[in-house]
Amino acid sequence: MCGICGIVGLSDKQLIKRMCDVIYHRGPDDSGYFLDYKISLGSRRLSIIDLSGGHQPIHNEDESVWIVFNGEIYNFLELRKELENRGHRFYTNSDTETIVHSYEEYGDDCVKKLHGMFAFAIWDKRKKKLLLARDRIGKKPLFYTLSNGVLIFGSEIKSILQYEEVKRNVNPVSLHNFLTLQYVPGPDTMFEGI
Repeated sequence: MCGICGIVGLSDKQLIKRMCDVIYHRGPDDSGYFLDYKISLGSRRLSIIDLSGGHQPIHNEDESVWIVFNGEIYNFLELRKELENRGHRFYTNSDTETIVHSYEEYGDDCVKKLHGMFAFAIWDKRKKKLLLARDRIGKKPLFYTLSNGVLIFGSEIKSILQYEEVKRNVNPVSLHNFLTLQYVPGPDTMFEGI
């Protein structure tokens, strides 16, 4: 399964650890964190591909691009070969690292190259930019909210709720939809603003 979470607007090791701890069940094999100026990324990993070398967050050669990833990229071996032919050097055998180098090569369009089920966050230190992406069908969950200029995201809402500034107001439209339809149509959730 795996799970990811993060914060843009502050760097807080204790908070990102709490955000990961509440989604332990998504990835009991490993956890990892990346903190930089006003950025915190976290990952819970269920090891499937590259069991020993796929520890997240994963970075590029000069550690200027970092990723936390949930999912599986089905065409990563073909992409890896293409990227190696373009001069990229890999230090793992994971599909996650393929996304990092695809981002370096193709920018935001890297998402168009990926076949699979995924949700990920890429932090580009040089550009001070976060790219959040999820697969076209929405197989892998990714929730987010803005709270007082801080972006908080995660594979589950309970990670987001670890940030005490997030309002916990019920979305009345979602409640109505849930009681009527027995589910909440996306992009809404049961919480206003998430």
